Amino acid sequence: MEKKPFITLEKAKEIIKDIPTPFHIYDEKGIRENARALYKAFSWNKGFKEYFAVKATPNPYIMKLLAEEGCGMDCSSYTELQLCKACGITGSEIMFSSNVTPVEDMKLARELGANINLDDYTFVDFIKKVCGVPKTICCRYNPGGVFQLSDSEDGVQVMDTPGDSKYGMTEEQMEKAFIELKEAGAEDFGIHAFLASNTVSNGYYPALAAILFKLAVRLHEKTGVHIKFINLSGGVGVDYKPTDSKNDIAVIGEGVRREFEKILVPAGMGDVEIYTELGRYMLAPFGALVATAIHEKHIYKDYIGLDACAANLMRPAMYGSYHHITVLGKENAPCDHKYDVTGGLCENNDKFAIDRMLPEIDKGDIIYIHDTGAHGFSMGYNYNGKLRSAEVLLCEDGSYKLIRRAETPRDYFSTFDFSEFKELTE
Repeated sequence: MEKKPFITLEKAKEIIKDIPTPFHIYDEKGIRENARALYKAFSWNKGFKEYFAVKATPNPYIMKLLAEEGCGMDCSSYTELQLCKACGITGSEIMFSSNVTPVEDMKLARELGANINLDDYTFVDFIKKVCGVPKTICCRYNPGGVFQLSDSEDGVQVMDTPGDSKYGMTEEQMEKAFIELKEAGAEDFGIHAFLASNTVSNGYYPALAAILFKLAVRLHEKTGVHIKFINLSGGVGVDYKPTDSKNDIAVIGEGVRREFEKILVPAGMGDVEIYTELGRYMLAPFGALVATAIHEKHIYKDYIGLDACAANLMRPAMYGSYHHITVLGKENAPCDHKYDVTGGLCENNDKFAIDRMLPEIDKGDIIYIHDTGAHGFSMGYNYNGKLRSAEVLLCEDGSYKLIRRAETPRDYFSTFDFSEFKELTE
């Protein structure tokens, strides 16, 4: 399947006159439509709620946009909680799921009235001592072993190893935690789990749901607690490659509904609310890194150097992840040149693409790197003194706005104490 940019060369040039490359740009129209499709897919569940994974794209403009579409926020740190507070997002609109949680983080989550998801059995005593047990509390489950799914409908196999994951509790620990939390005043309980990442299979969520629904029935029978919600967390992926399968959220929602009707309803638990914590699915396809080709090199291979680098998009360097590349204005040109597309870091893994067949690229060409809307800007860093880029929102009416300015050298130096040194200027 062809991957098409959501901006044209003409629009890119218009923006670049005002905001130099590199920058990440997000498509408001696409984000809103995707959120609405998710809610439609789960409309059969009256309490359904999406808690956007803030870590994926921690920008207040994006967060407020999603909040307008009914989404809450999934936070994992003190700073993310503060960001929610600054956006006016508090109370049950926040799901706080962290691990190795500092005291200050837990206190702030409790102060904001967030739904708190405990990662470890020892956190039962921890929360009692630190801030008290809230009326609604959640615990994270880890089934151990290997999670494997052969989806014959999609021809996709999903496999991950929860037993090697640092997250969550055993079923026995969940049972003890629920009993102790109930004794400490909790009235409503949630169950959360994350078993596989970036799945491109319509079967993942239904398979996970079946595991958690059965667990919920067992825990309810053993402890007598009221299970208020089951959080399917994230893991629904996107088609980074043109050849990848594309998830159908309507099919996924229907698959979860069938498991709900089969497992929870007969157990008298038809009031359970379904939550999700999607980041990549909500934002990745609706963001792109826009850069300019500034250098070419021809030795044993042909290289194209961009004004962006792994500091702007770490995933290819860190994981070897594929991100599709379009040369704006050359969408219909033959892909008859093989390039490594690189940045300027002093690291040989600073490559956006290796041996990628692309149209002939000239210096000055505008390069559009697809699917960077989640875990793109947010994973940026300052190695080699590289500065984080701007973020831009392409509005529904075709206009654009700067939603984060690019860093400057003064920003880079701002945390140093230069009182004993000559003052630095930009």
